[in-house]
Amino acid sequence: MSTAIPGAYRPVAVTSRSGFDESLHHGAMVVLGQSGEPVLIVGDPNLEIYPRSANKPMQADAMMQMGLRLAPDELALACASHVGTERHVQTARRILAGAGLDERSLDNTPSLPDDVDSAEQLLIAGGARAPIYMSCSGKHAAMVATCVANGWEVDGYLSLDHPLQLAITAHIADLAGPIAHVGVDGCGAPAHVVSLSGLATAFRTLAIERGQVWTAMTTYPELVCGEHRDSTRLMRFVPELMAKAGAEGVFAAALPDGRAAAVKIADGSDRAAGIVLAAGLAAIGIDIDPRELGEPILGHGRPVGRVRPVFDT
Repeated sequence: MSTAIPGAYRPVAVTSRSGFDESLHHGAMVVLGQSGEPVLIVGDPNLEIYPRSANKPMQADAMMQMGLRLAPDELALACASHVGTERHVQTARRILAGAGLDERSLDNTPSLPDDVDSAEQLLIAGGARAPIYMSCSGKHAAMVATCVANGWEVDGYLSLDHPLQLAITAHIADLAGPIAHVGVDGCGAPAHVVSLSGLATAFRTLAIERGQVWTAMTTYPELVCGEHRDSTRLMRFVPELMAKAGAEGVFAAALPDGRAAAVKIADGSDRAAGIVLAAGLAAIGIDIDPRELGEPILGHGRPVGRVRPVFDT
């Protein structure tokens, strides 16, 4: 099983350095209009992909339907790929404490914070890698809290046949359509494969409902990722837009008016995904400048280039 399908991808972005084009990124994208019908397609919209962390809003919505009760900022962190700032970590601890648990119940991969300053402060203080600092700790805190709310065993909560994961899998299928495969995500949780169009449709459904997940993410975009990450930036730039990146070049977003988009970059480059998604949204009239997304290409520590979208609309 592979997403490296001939013809599935098209050129979508170019990286330039000092005025010369250096790299070409291929990808696939589907953009949905207000009616839910595709209005812009690049490559194969039915391409089956791992959305990776772009699945988190669906996972969080499933847990809320299972009886999990979180404050809006806690729910935003349950949807997050956070960078491990003090606020992120303390919010994860608050989710655990609300269920009578602590970070020893987490079974995600130990990590240092992605935020450089937070990681340096932790190491200076004598700290070390731990699950609570990992970018998915909010999701995992919500998972174990959901187990407590339902009287399920916390041990083994990442197993695909655990009641928690069975319910999450069923809910993702309800939102995104057939699940082609289930693997293991970087954090240890099940990783579901769905179609690119299914991912866009799932985000569209969650946004149209204006439910708890949409409210939490759009109210607390800084908890969904971090101030310098494209998920947070997009939600700050476009009011009411729910947006979430996933590893290996995946990005999805939706508005309550029904417009939605999902992107997969073939080479897994995260640096191109947000820019291409923003260009797709701009192409259907959403007020966003792709140049506001992504990070500059550096030469000797200084900006010398950018990633720019190149697909045909």
